[in-house]
Amino acid sequence: MIHKTTKLPGVAFAILCLLLPGIALADMKKPNILLIMADDMGWSDLGSFGSEIGTPHLDALAQRGVKFTNFHTSVSCSPTRSMLFSGTDNHLAGLGNMGEMLQPNQVGKPGYEGHLNDRVVSLAEVLKTSGYHTYMAGKWHLGHDPESYPHARGFDESLSMLFGGASYWSDMFGLLAVHEEVAEYVHNDQLLKKLPRDFYATRNYTDFLMDSIRANRGDGKPFFAYLAFTAPHDPVQVPEPWLSQYRGDYDSGYEVLKAERAEQARKIGIVPADAPMPPRHPMLPAWDTLRGNEKALQARGMEVYAGLVTNMDYHVGRMMSFLRDIGQDSNTIVLFLSDNGPNPWSSEDYPGNAGSEWFAQFDNSVDNIGHPMSHYAYGMGWGSASAGPLDLFKMTVGEGGIRSPLLVAGPGVKSGLQTDAFGYVWDIMPTILDMTGIQHPRETGNKKIETMRGRSLLGVLDGSVLQAYGDEDFVGGEMQNGKWMRQGDYKAVSVAPPYGKGTWHLYNLAKDPGETNDLSELHPDILKRLQQAWQEYADEVGVILTE
Repeated sequence: MIHKTTKLPGVAFAILCLLLPGIALADMKKPNILLIMADDMGWSDLGSFGSEIGTPHLDALAQRGVKFTNFHTSVSCSPTRSMLFSGTDNHLAGLGNMGEMLQPNQVGKPGYEGHLNDRVVSLAEVLKTSGYHTYMAGKWHLGHDPESYPHARGFDESLSMLFGGASYWSDMFGLLAVHEEVAEYVHNDQLLKKLPRDFYATRNYTDFLMDSIRANRGDGKPFFAYLAFTAPHDPVQVPEPWLSQYRGDYDSGYEVLKAERAEQARKIGIVPADAPMPPRHPMLPAWDTLRGNEKALQARGMEVYAGLVTNMDYHVGRMMSFLRDIGQDSNTIVLFLSDNGPNPWSSEDYPGNAGSEWFAQFDNSVDNIGHPMSHYAYGMGWGSASAGPLDLFKMTVGEGGIRSPLLVAGPGVKSGLQTDAFGYVWDIMPTILDMTGIQHPRETGNKKIETMRGRSLLGVLDGSVLQAYGDEDFVGGEMQNGKWMRQGDYKAVSVAPPYGKGTWHLYNLAKDPGETNDLSELHPDILKRLQQAWQEYADEVGVILTE
């Protein structure tokens, strides 16, 4: 049976306003929207998902709203963000592959423009034309050219870093030694030559967003605010007191942490009590085999990463306090998610870094990790641990790579609900439009716009339905030759090399979220059906596999 979601345009929106505490019918104000995105944060990195990392403000958000434990994204940053802002598949929105990783056979092909293309209308564009102020601060990663800046795609005010990653400090170092040695920042339509001397990304992005909201709060218009943290994406860098907060907490190693996270996930009921834990990946050395200074270096990287997560949570708390201070907390829908799973790479794994003169300037000693002039990524061991009971990590279509926390709270959202309803990142835009009573345009000017493929999750959020997708619905994706397709509880998946063998497997995720028990031989008919559905999907959206 397909569970249908509730639609709320027109009169239904007025009825909703009658039911919401603190909102009078006479006001008829559309809700504000605060969309917060973490970067490369693992599914189990929040306290409400079983983490030992302190995240009290995000845990409070989960408690007063709906916590999705079965929400999904793409395997990496820009494909996810293209779906977030278009409501459709990344292969239709221009990010069939990350712009930095386009292959010769993909360059110039429809859906592989490397930026948010003009076949889609962005969430910010729709909300702006519907009377919203639109503000953004943080990572964009949807285009480097002026016509692709956030300001050109619907944001009134924006302070954005255009790359996939960068230093958190004012030095403007990029992530890799090939074309991105210096990160690019824009304020509206102006490329910035320098940042303030006291710049720290997570704090400054939060400040910019609060200042933007404050500047126009007296005119009565609602706002859409997109807070796109770079945290906790590498390089892991954070000021005190967070830099020292977790000293010594990870000396037992990544295998112990993953087991502890998995056990806690079972206890709090976000995976079944008997869910098996996936084995250590064959590319990952056992913790006890690490020699010399490697354990201390690895543990320090995870300590700083944990500090980054808690620092991010602190600034989320500042944002929540700001909304209360200006009297907008009861009329603001807040959404929080991560763009993909945790990063398995070390800094040397980025293209061009290893052995380069550019990378040699950084000091990644134990005592300097987290400080300016460090450039450290915590690697596969901790990436695996951040996924908790799930298998694999970013850049793969394993659940650890594509399952993200989603928290939603605010007017019209049920309080204290944990749901295992399936959701996908392309559902965010239709959900927001549904909650604001705004229709998605069929065209802009004389140009037809891609229809949203996502579904509104509003029925799940208000408790009127249990699922937005039925047992017969197919949902799948592809990224860099990794393939997945779901129907109900079953997932067919092919993890591409080097992290997999590129062969198809079948799992029942309701029983086995860690993808440990391959059911391909037991249910070949189900696997064949899902493979066929994936091929139909690939043909429909124009997937071009890399050669």
